[in-house]
Amino acid sequence: MNQPYLLDGGHAQAVMELCEYAIPLLETALNAIDDSNGYAGGVLARLQELHLRACKQAKPDPLKLAERLFEFEMGTAYDTFYGAVDTYADVLGQSGLARYRELAEAAWAELPTLTPGQQPSYSSDRWRLTQIMERLAWQSGDVEAVVAIKRRDLSRSYTYLQIAELYQKAGQADPALKWAEDGLKAFPDSPDSRLQNFLVQEYQQRGRFDQAMQIVWTMFTESPSLMTYQKLKTEAERGNQWTKWREQAISHIRQQIERPKQQKQGKLAYIYRDRSLLVEIFLWEGAIELAWQEAKAGDCSKELWLKLADLCQQNHPEDSLSIYMNQIEPLIQQANNAAYAQAVDFLKPVKKLMLQLNLRSQFEQYLEHLRSTHKAKRNLMKLLNEAKL
Repeated sequence: MNQPYLLDGGHAQAVMELCEYAIPLLETALNAIDDSNGYAGGVLARLQELHLRACKQAKPDPLKLAERLFEFEMGTAYDTFYGAVDTYADVLGQSGLARYRELAEAAWAELPTLTPGQQPSYSSDRWRLTQIMERLAWQSGDVEAVVAIKRRDLSRSYTYLQIAELYQKAGQADPALKWAEDGLKAFPDSPDSRLQNFLVQEYQQRGRFDQAMQIVWTMFTESPSLMTYQKLKTEAERGNQWTKWREQAISHIRQQIERPKQQKQGKLAYIYRDRSLLVEIFLWEGAIELAWQEAKAGDCSKELWLKLADLCQQNHPEDSLSIYMNQIEPLIQQANNAAYAQAVDFLKPVKKLMLQLNLRSQFEQYLEHLRSTHKAKRNLMKLLNEAKL
């Protein structure tokens, strides 16, 4: 496809028509082929670029072009003409843009307004039309015009955040705050964490520390994790109140752990099944002994036990040794090379600790037991020999 020759040879109109014929065919073909290498998609993009160049030279009737572009943008499954109202603005001119707007507004009028509590729409047609209307609104440069488009679908809390951010970027802090607050009120049972973070930042900037902390506390209690604990610390330190909030957070975690199992449901039941969260928090704070005590008192995840074993080899060598040894046999029983390699890796700190504890003979006996018990596992034996164990 020699693009310069076709266009420079006075065939712009024909090229434009050929592109409009070929693009839908290629999009249909893409539904039935494996384009993992992206070749066909690349051809599709080139066709659209060629179509735009041809339109600039052919200067087709702007009203008819607007009608075809609108139909293409609304009907394509591959967003080939996504953003056509901007991309083809110079070709469409004022009359073409007006026709494009007329078509979009007619379709827009047919869409129902969605409010909080209603089922969100996942229609691709609605999404495409919304994008078209937003781009048309942006051409006016009026933030209120864009907000008017977005507020037609308030079925998601994220839309409230988008509107708040629009006002914020426009330097209108009060409307931004109000939309964010309204979003939190509209979705009290399923707040968007991004919306919550927006409000926290706004409250902090306005010196409304208590309101910021209440949101952060809610984020922590509804989704307890090291990340939300760290967020709590960051915000509490802004008001020099971390000691108070840390004590409250640790106390809350302990209370949830001690609640009867039948009162725990869903995600919280999993989080508070043991003391993993406390162990993780104390390790992050560098309080290794506290983390060790929590794990010993109420158990924690396997990953945290191994982390504790690594950190506590010096102060708790016997316990670390026990943790490592407990991993070896279950791994060998998996009977695959990756598990064998992990088992041999654990034997290395086992040997180090047993020698440190003057238990050389016990280590040799243990190693001989493994070799005799699993001598039929040739790959395991090979790995043991290679590790010189």
